[in-house]
Amino acid sequence: MAGKNPEFELGGINHLALVCSDMRQTIDFYSGVLGMPLIKTIELPGGMGQHFFFDCGGGDCVAFFWFPDAPDGVPGISAPPGRPEQGDLLSAVGSMNHVAFTVPPERFEEYRRRLKAKGVTVSPILNHDDSPSGIAREMYDGVFVRSFYFQDPDGILLEFACWTREFTDADVSHTPRTAADRRTPTHA
Repeated sequence: MAGKNPEFELGGINHLALVCSDMRQTIDFYSGVLGMPLIKTIELPGGMGQHFFFDCGGGDCVAFFWFPDAPDGVPGISAPPGRPEQGDLLSAVGSMNHVAFTVPPERFEEYRRRLKAKGVTVSPILNHDDSPSGIAREMYDGVFVRSFYFQDPDGILLEFACWTREFTDADVSHTPRTAADRRTPTHA
């Protein structure tokens, strides 16, 4: 689906490391609700905390640190304040906005129903396209990915997504914005 890397032979994401408030609750959600096997646990030296790894498929992992002194996250700064259909996607520079897991297109709607049946609040299905709104009401050839969003017990924004078409050179057509294009946030 992507071009070849001429510099490094990368095989994907080894792991994405996040921070949780309650490792037991995190295991219950990621293994119990999402079915990801817990494959490695580490007790950090000197009482610094824990680091646990969950297999999210394709040789990739999502991992969590638990630190006894970690400050609480701040919605809208350390992560988006909610799911995309609730409005604001904003999070701070250097923050982790969301984690998207690849799911098979033929099981996409089934997986949404299964999460709802498990009591997880999920967003409506979003058919992402190149229209001015970025979202199509119905599937058509211009939709490049379908997704829906939900949150883990710590409010981390998660997404199940499936690509719907191959990309071409025409899919890379926007001029990158720079730091000079940013608007400085105002504080009350």
